[in-house]
Amino acid sequence: MNRDSLLLRLAAALCAILVTCAAHAEKTDREKPITFTSDDGEVNYEKRTGVLKGNVVITQGTMTIRADRINFTQNPDNSLSATAFGNPLSFRQKRDDADGYYEGWAQRAEYDGQKEQIELFDNAILKRGDDEIRSNFISYNSATELFRAEGRASSTPKPGAAGRDDRVRGVFQPKSDVLPGKASPGKGTDGKAAPALPLRPSGEIKPAAQ
Repeated sequence: MNRDSLLLRLAAALCAILVTCAAHAEKTDREKPITFTSDDGEVNYEKRTGVLKGNVVITQGTMTIRADRINFTQNPDNSLSATAFGNPLSFRQKRDDADGYYEGWAQRAEYDGQKEQIELFDNAILKRGDDEIRSNFISYNSATELFRAEGRASSTPKPGAAGRDDRVRGVFQPKSDVLPGKASPGKGTDGKAAPALPLRPSGEIKPAAQ
């Protein structure tokens, strides 16, 4: 095979990869309409912004936020960005290319649909399956499935709560590939592809400031 033929084949293979990636990207939540309901609110359809109050539910594809108040914007790429407040609010979204959802609860949340990242503040909980992280600050990127947690004092402490509430707490369930009689690496017990790995920290988990 001469050099020109090899280059043509490489170029064709690259084009096929790019087309495949583009087709996958078209299935993301940002390609779906943004729908919302609330007791009260103000919406600017020209600027694609809104302030919703009272029993707010906002959805886009598989993503749902329920809160007492949500300030939101539709980004130029059609993704949603929102600041939500609740007691608590809840956030839920399906994982890409995998079964199951990841879910979060907190007093306040900042969601950036362009970065596919959510930040949870005060009495926050992040769950994916049986894995769980609790802290007063949790940042999670659904594209990389990496999280960051910091021990902070809550600005909205729980009434009657005893002891410190500024520590990071979590539970990671055992991986199936290290348990006797369970799935082998990359496979489930039925021989099919196993779910993605559990939540992974994006670096050091920061303790509370002394």
